[in-house]
Amino acid sequence: MSRLLTALLVPVLALPAAAPAPADEPPGLAFRAAAHDIVVLRYQDPYGVFLDFNLGVNLIAGRDAMEIRAQRRSYAEPIQAQQIAVEPDGQRRVTDLPAGFVSSFAGLSDLTSITIRDTAGTVLRDYSTTWCPNSWYSVRTRPDAPASTPYPQDCGLMGNPFYLGSVWGVQAGWSSPIGTEPPWNGTPFDLVPGDYRVTVRLNQPYRDWLEVADEDATVELNVRVVDRTSGVPVAPNRRAAEGDAHHQISAFDPRFRPPARVPAALPAVPAGPKPDLRALPAWAIGLDQRDDGRAYVNFAATVWNAGTSRLMVDGFRRTGEDLMDAYQYFYDGAGNELGSMPVGTMQWDPRAGHLHWHFTDFAQYNLLTADRQLAVRSGKEAFCLANTDPVDYTIPGAQWRPTNTDLSSSCGQNSAVAVREVLDVGNGDTYTQWLPGQAFEVTDLPNGTYWIETVANPDHKLAELRTGNNSSVRKIVLGGTPGGTRTLRVPALHGLDPVPPVTR
Repeated sequence: MSRLLTALLVPVLALPAAAPAPADEPPGLAFRAAAHDIVVLRYQDPYGVFLDFNLGVNLIAGRDAMEIRAQRRSYAEPIQAQQIAVEPDGQRRVTDLPAGFVSSFAGLSDLTSITIRDTAGTVLRDYSTTWCPNSWYSVRTRPDAPASTPYPQDCGLMGNPFYLGSVWGVQAGWSSPIGTEPPWNGTPFDLVPGDYRVTVRLNQPYRDWLEVADEDATVELNVRVVDRTSGVPVAPNRRAAEGDAHHQISAFDPRFRPPARVPAALPAVPAGPKPDLRALPAWAIGLDQRDDGRAYVNFAATVWNAGTSRLMVDGFRRTGEDLMDAYQYFYDGAGNELGSMPVGTMQWDPRAGHLHWHFTDFAQYNLLTADRQLAVRSGKEAFCLANTDPVDYTIPGAQWRPTNTDLSSSCGQNSAVAVREVLDVGNGDTYTQWLPGQAFEVTDLPNGTYWIETVANPDHKLAELRTGNNSSVRKIVLGGTPGGTRTLRVPALHGLDPVPPVTR
């Protein structure tokens, strides 16, 4: 067996239109291991070994790109996935993926199986992996491949259950690694330092669909596990590596606070493309029962842009203040900037867990009673906008590779003269409710049904295509003893985001 094992999966035609094939054209899609002998690092507890991503096994697109689109019409309906291709004659071809291949927006379910054996041949672990074609680690694998890839860099790693549409792809001549990505986003397990035999297999349903011979769908690897003395893997990007949508940044100089010049405002909101802000249902809901007897309901909230233009808000610092004047910018159909209008302010948040600039007029969180009356308003009233979630990349104009994806690119430091915050088309901004001011206190609320309401653009300061779709609600049920130990029940929404009853 050669050191570079290649299993031809199938010729896959995809965007853009295929060119005439040379006699030595690359295969349609290849299953490859870069080497048979590899070394994997073992991190200190509780991390262990992130194995499958580090095995160096990739799927590599051949002469044509591979593209898949997955979407659902509503939360009550299953995800439908299709392969999008363009034939050599320019005709667009859409092929449904077999049932069971896509059960979530994480990628193709159970594409491969990985078996780990010790030197005596004893099976230590046997598990399946889901494959996300999009990858931060996708690279060009041959000199004549396109210089860049249009596809997103991940399949949405926030754990958000309410995505609506995804685009997955591997550019022609580019690679996509098998296994959980990034490695620290998956669940590690422990292997003591030593030598192992690892088998990576394309699972049978994919072999049958792609008509792959058994001998061409298996990779055998010799793996040596060695200890790494420093414990935590280093993440290259906050969006890909963290479960929380927003974390603190550091290193600012409070002495440097110069002013910035605010722009001249447009006399009226121009016609043409605009954002369309929509709120997803609250998710990852939990009960925080504290030692002092107080109880809080925490949750994640996502507002996304389903419009025809990005939402771009620039903040311009006032002289000698921790306050900026915020302006929304507008564009024509060709993407040319038309000008801006004032939409409120940005303020510096000095609290631990924040330490960045917040736009004060973006969203609002309310806890409503059973008859939809306000019971509690969240202390979270200002936000740093960032493209944390690919909510629906199948809508027209969706930005598959947004740039403002983390706090370092979006929210600024205390020394900033100006700040730009962006929410691109198809992308969402998620805040988890574990940071200061981001929870509902429910200590003394009566038992019963409540609704978590997320409202985008609550004061309608931002110009949008429409505002009738700006809010969503999610049902919760409080129990236990008001003023004492509380319980929380969160019914699933169309089977999504089920949360077991919580008593703490």
